[in-house]
Amino acid sequence: MRETINIGRTIARERRRAGITQEALAEHLGVSKAAVSKWELGQSLPDMSLLPRIAAYFSLTMVASLERVVS
Repeated sequence: MRETINIGRTIARERRRAGITQEALAEHLGVSKAAVSKWELGQSLPDMSLLPRIAAYFSLTMVASLERVVS
């Protein structure tokens, strides 16, 4: 089995849990709504420099934000 980091799934889950839109998250991070959508769909990844801000926004540790999923 191969382990992959599923950042997009974590972002989508936490964003929905917080009740915010992709647009609101994008504005907070200074990126486009399309970028957030692509992260959540697994089409791209956020820049590594954004990970601490994303984790802090959702009150997650970096470990939790890098949730590992066996695929």
